[in-house]
Amino acid sequence: MYRIRELREDRNLTQAEVAKVIHTSQQQYSKIETGQSDISGEKLVLLAKFYNVSVDFILGLTNDITRGK
Repeated sequence: MYRIRELREDRNLTQAEVAKVIHTSQQQYSKIETGQSDISGEKLVLLAKFYNVSVDFILGLTNDITRGK
């Protein structure tokens, strides 16, 4: 499961605020966050840049929160 809810809540952001960042509705973002809908690669990259974390961290492939250079 994606770590996007954890990242959002750690920064005290609403779903609507994050949805604007990835150019989608709050309802669609909610579905992504709950696993009811998949996220596109483009939106995944936007989230990684926004949170300054790696895509691998968001996807749960690593516990290293830092972005690889």
